[in-house]
Amino acid sequence: MLHVPSTETADATNLDFLGNSEMGLRTRSYDWSRTSLGPISAWPQSLKTTVGVLLRSPVPIVLLWGPDGVMIYNDAYSGFAGGRHPLLFGSKVREGWPEVADFNDNVMKVGLSGGTLSYRDQELTLYRKGVPERVWMNLDYSPVLDESGRPAGVLAVVVETTQRILAQRALAKSEERLSYALNAAGMVGTFDWHIQTDTFYSDARFAAMFSVDPDKGEAGTSLAEYLGGIHPDDRERIGDAINHTIATGEKYAQVYRLLQKDGTILWIEARGECLYDDDGKPWRFPGTVVDITERKRVEEQLAETSRRLDAILNNTKMAVFMMDDRQQCVYMNKAAEDLTGYTLAETQGRPLHDVVHHTRPDGTPYPLCECPIDQALPENNQEQGEEIFVHKDGSFYPVAFTASPIRDEAGRPIGTVIEARNIEQELRARAALEAFNATLEQRVTDAIAEREKVEALLRQSQKMEALGQLTGGVAHDFNNLLQVISGNLQLLAKDIAGNERAEARVQNALAGVSRGSKLASQLLAFGRRQPLEPKVVNIGRFIKGMDEMLRRALGEEIEVETVVSGGLWNTQIDPGQIENAILNLAINARDAMNGQGRLTIEAGNALLDDRYALQHDVAAGQYVMLAVTDTGSGIPPEILDRVFDPFFSTKPEGKGTGLGLSMVYGFVKQSGGHIKIYSEVGQGTTVKIYLPRVHEQEDVLTDLRTAPVRGGTETILVVEDDDEVRETAVALLSDLGYRVLKARDATSALNVIESGLEIDLLFTDVVMPGPLRSPELARKARMRLPHIAVLFTSGYTENAIVHGGRLDPGVELLAKPYSREDLARKIRHVLANQQQRNLAASAPPPHAEPRATKVANVVSWTVLLVEDDDLIRSSTAEMLIGLGHKVLEVADAASALKALEGNAVDILVTDVGLPDISGADLVRRALRIRPGLGVVFATGDEAISAEQDMKSAVLLVKPYAEEDLARALASSVSKSRLDAAE
Repeated sequence: MLHVPSTETADATNLDFLGNSEMGLRTRSYDWSRTSLGPISAWPQSLKTTVGVLLRSPVPIVLLWGPDGVMIYNDAYSGFAGGRHPLLFGSKVREGWPEVADFNDNVMKVGLSGGTLSYRDQELTLYRKGVPERVWMNLDYSPVLDESGRPAGVLAVVVETTQRILAQRALAKSEERLSYALNAAGMVGTFDWHIQTDTFYSDARFAAMFSVDPDKGEAGTSLAEYLGGIHPDDRERIGDAINHTIATGEKYAQVYRLLQKDGTILWIEARGECLYDDDGKPWRFPGTVVDITERKRVEEQLAETSRRLDAILNNTKMAVFMMDDRQQCVYMNKAAEDLTGYTLAETQGRPLHDVVHHTRPDGTPYPLCECPIDQALPENNQEQGEEIFVHKDGSFYPVAFTASPIRDEAGRPIGTVIEARNIEQELRARAALEAFNATLEQRVTDAIAEREKVEALLRQSQKMEALGQLTGGVAHDFNNLLQVISGNLQLLAKDIAGNERAEARVQNALAGVSRGSKLASQLLAFGRRQPLEPKVVNIGRFIKGMDEMLRRALGEEIEVETVVSGGLWNTQIDPGQIENAILNLAINARDAMNGQGRLTIEAGNALLDDRYALQHDVAAGQYVMLAVTDTGSGIPPEILDRVFDPFFSTKPEGKGTGLGLSMVYGFVKQSGGHIKIYSEVGQGTTVKIYLPRVHEQEDVLTDLRTAPVRGGTETILVVEDDDEVRETAVALLSDLGYRVLKARDATSALNVIESGLEIDLLFTDVVMPGPLRSPELARKARMRLPHIAVLFTSGYTENAIVHGGRLDPGVELLAKPYSREDLARKIRHVLANQQQRNLAASAPPPHAEPRATKVANVVSWTVLLVEDDDLIRSSTAEMLIGLGHKVLEVADAASALKALEGNAVDILVTDVGLPDISGADLVRRALRIRPGLGVVFATGDEAISAEQDMKSAVLLVKPYAEEDLARALASSVSKSRLDAAE
């Protein structure tokens, strides 16, 4: 019941701040003079303002004013107070809530000290209904200041959360019970998608599986965030399935993978349905998921086991049948179906015996009781043997079988497994074996004959190898002897100049030396000991280039025909040796035809297979085949196997050495090839040479034997252990004008080198006695004298500077016996290249100041430089650039001709000895392309420009300096202009 307003509050105009709420009216009527607050008319403005605000608030608020905390609260708080209202109104807080007096005492102390307090879900026990009650509240306390700015009271906002806390706890228990239930059912998560707001709710485990924060699962997030946890390969399929369920209303049931953050994969089975609102629009999509990862693993293991078993049973050639305890077929693999012609469906439920074993080959019935296969089950024992089966088409076929009982855990037979295979081939093989045994004696005889043939080939090979080793040693001493004779004869020729008879005799003797040298070369070729200088050659073009030479050698009565297949491969051989081989074969053919007949030379591609290679001691692979065929008398079979033996000849005595074919044989074998001869008496002979194919481009060949003969004044150290050979070499070199030093072995030569004498060239034999070998001498000489040139000589190189039958890279060799002309040309060639390399090594760096002012050079020209030596070419190019010219660098004549066609060239600077055509031929072709071209020969050949068609060329002798080069360029331009004027 409301109190009657006192006279103190009669003036309503002063109480408008209290409003008209229930607690406002109560505040008007309350006798505040009995409290520490005093009458309302005496309240400070701060108190009035605070009370006016809280009375109008919908939130439960209570004001605790003064030290006693006198309570003034609003309507919402009165509801919170429950049975304590209205007695609480106007009471002291510690007395109004005695059960929490200590709690409120702390509130008052903190608030009146100017502090604030805030509690969330604070649990307290209150007596609002006369009994203890656990309640939870959100409490916020803040001080209320008076007019002086000091705390005079505490304002408390009280929001009870008891229902929420109890609901949450009930929900947690419910979820726990649900989790237990889900676990019992194998489920691990639930979800509920509110479609219209795209808010996806889930329990914590569901969210965790989808790599979503569990708090988001409870609060709700978008569907897209959950879809992100699905394996990328399944994501599109699941999205389509969700859309299908929404569109059709069908139940949602999908199995898919979740990709975890650590890379592992979970398999889940999800089920759900779409719910629709009253308007038929999709509303909610609840569902559950089950973790089936372990089930999937077991299923995959089982599937893998089944696949393996199926792979074994269906890929084995053995037919496998399984029968139950009634002997009815329950399984057949693919091999069993292929064997019998029946499918499993056609045999199931029938005794296997009735299907494949019911009739004997003579047509009589085959009783089941007599079937050995069937006895495995009742006898509980394995049976095996051979039987006749009946195919579905009615034909009979033999099988070998094994029938074994299948036992249960107690060991009782419950069925039979049968393995069977068709043994028709085996029976034929048995018959063949019996026939083989019957002819075994003849086969052994044939095998022995074949073995004897192989042994004969081995003996022949060993004989050839032994002869080869012998010829190597003989050639060494023989060539040294020939060198002594040849050298002295050439020196003698100068002494008897003018005596025609003596000169003729010396020339005859030199011809004999040449024949002896050729004989030694043939011996080395046969023994596979000659140093080869192979080039990449197209045999077709090579033999066409020999056409004129062959016709001169064979005479007009022999018709020469050349047949070259299209697309002929290249091979890598020594051009000089293959030329000698073709000439030898052609001359042999000429003699076999008595000077009249037809000689056919063919070139084509060939493949030697493994079988042929095994029979003929050659590597299998691709070859270039060269065949020389004549129409001569042929070779009798009994001597055909001996034609490659050295010194064996079918020619009359004195008509040949018998080394021609053996030389060809040795050269071909040393080149990694194969040679075969076919002949028939009265029909002619064919010799086929197989040379290994290479994939490199063809080298253009040139003959450098036409260089002029001249000497020099350089110092040469001659190292030779044979006294006579050494003295002959010294005499020849001295006669050519050189200063000559000599040594009898490598050790003595090294002492000479270390003495400090200036030596330009080391001329050393390859094979010498003593601990220091010639290659090592050359290496040490270059270490002490970096500018020295090295030239080896030998009649037999062994393996010192020749490996794999080929000269080592960078090695210069002059073979014994050599003529004065050969020696002179080789010495000048080696010295000129070395001197140019020395000059290049000592040239100033590219950035050095150009010295063009030293010569009359005021015009910049485009110069084409042709030089195959890399060091010489680069140093000369630097000189030309230093002189202010533009330089085009190439290493061979073919590249030079291309450069001439595509560039405006003023001057051609070229060496004479190029790797393809000679420098002279290059100049002739170049002048036809550019008639006014200036020409400079940069070479050691001083006689080249003396040729009639080279009168416009300028000779620049190696070694040359930059000033020499500049003068040569200027002279070449002057000469070319003079020629043009003429």
